[in-house]
Amino acid sequence: MKQIYFFISIVFLILGSCNSSNSYSDLNEKINVLFIMTDDLNCDLGSYNHDQVISPNIDKLAEDGFLFENAHIQWPQCGQSRASFMTGLYSDQTKHTKLNVDIRTTIPDVITLGQRFRQRGYKSVRIGKIYHYDNPGSIGTSSADDIYTWDYTINPYGRDKEEEYKIKTLKTRQYGGTLSWLEAEGSDEEQTDGIIATEAIEQLEKFAKSGENFFLGVGFFKPHTPYVAPKKYFEMYDINNIDIPEMSDDFLKTIPEPAAISLRHRGDGKGNQYDLSKSEAQEIKRAYYATVSFLDAQVGRIIKKLKDTGLDKNTVVVFSSDHGYHLGEKGHWQKQTLYEKTTRVPLIFSGPGIVSGKKSNSPVELIDIYPTLMDLTKIKSPKHVVGKSLVPIFNNVNHKIRNSALTRWIATRFNNVEGYSIKTENYRFVKWGENGEYGYELYDHEFDSDEMNNLANDPNYIKTVDSLKIEINLRIKDARKKPEGLGRQLKEVPYKRYTYTPGDLYDETGKRVYLKPANE
Repeated sequence: MKQIYFFISIVFLILGSCNSSNSYSDLNEKINVLFIMTDDLNCDLGSYNHDQVISPNIDKLAEDGFLFENAHIQWPQCGQSRASFMTGLYSDQTKHTKLNVDIRTTIPDVITLGQRFRQRGYKSVRIGKIYHYDNPGSIGTSSADDIYTWDYTINPYGRDKEEEYKIKTLKTRQYGGTLSWLEAEGSDEEQTDGIIATEAIEQLEKFAKSGENFFLGVGFFKPHTPYVAPKKYFEMYDINNIDIPEMSDDFLKTIPEPAAISLRHRGDGKGNQYDLSKSEAQEIKRAYYATVSFLDAQVGRIIKKLKDTGLDKNTVVVFSSDHGYHLGEKGHWQKQTLYEKTTRVPLIFSGPGIVSGKKSNSPVELIDIYPTLMDLTKIKSPKHVVGKSLVPIFNNVNHKIRNSALTRWIATRFNNVEGYSIKTENYRFVKWGENGEYGYELYDHEFDSDEMNNLANDPNYIKTVDSLKIEINLRIKDARKKPEGLGRQLKEVPYKRYTYTPGDLYDETGKRVYLKPANE
């Protein structure tokens, strides 16, 4: 009998040894999370039926996972949006209306997404930009990061940062808020986002060997300005085939003044960014698309490593962007509006527990990412999280978790008037002012997906307007409620963050300058 027990023990030891030799141990049944966030990426992707942008890796991720066609951010600017989806709260609840605000200055007791995973024994790691960074000014720093969210952080900077002096820009030495671009020399791996991908690959290799459960936040800086990518990505696009939307300022006369000013504020103090020649606009838009394709390649590198290690079998992948982006639509470039091009973002989930090859047009919000990941990993959400889990939609594509997606914006160049927008399956409705005193906007997406015909005062849409007024007022009221368990809500205190990164040069006044080296 002892011989039999000995034989059985040997068999189990051999089997255990075989399992341990794999790159990933199946003994740990917890679900990991790979959270990929991009900066300023709109839905100009193959998977979102764009016929020009080349994005095979993101498209494959969507094919293998679940794609949300009607996903929207809560604030059309980096810092405020990121504060929302990392906490599962609306901006009225985070108290964030400005860029340079750390989340703990307003909601010090909040449990962030990564922090919640840490509480449950996960290793929480950040690479690149997850919270707000001045882009590209803060590349290589921790900027407005939150130390409670992560066990470990990595702040890469690459050739794009060191060679900012080479970048073509509409305003000298202005990059982050100004349209700017560069066909870069060198390889993918030399660029900041290429280094981010390399670092993510190394982290996945470590997790595959250790068997530790992880929440890995990979924050790319692209395609945010400056649009920098190796030349081969620019060569993917024929500049003569780049379409630029035709736009007359007559449209501005049909919308409330705060909306009109939001569409034209980029021409004030940061270089003219709306009255571009066709050739210049084509060059800029081509650069954006090239940067998207470069970003796509880095996503592909990470997903390949995820599969090569076997971690894909036990890892949920989330892919999204902090907000959308205008590329000349309505004569506007970049963000900070309440229109579809700014509020709508790609949102893709892939991995265990998620059906593949499915899509949903149900309106969802980025604050829904937090409770969804809690459901998928079987972790209880903190009480303060007001987002809604998307898992019921995974199980039934026709299911709705809400009737509309809510976005807020403050028209800072027009008396700080607040605007709120809701997007349903068929309509966009915008309210300007507490009681709508500055006007409304209504767009019927069945006939006007470009949102060029404001129907707010059209007598044929009176019932629709009345119904949507009720909906938006209810949504705003709920978004302003203090959630249970949030703790303290403090007044927002923005501050100027001074960031010093390797390669920066400063003049005698302390102003950062970029000077061409003598050997160039």
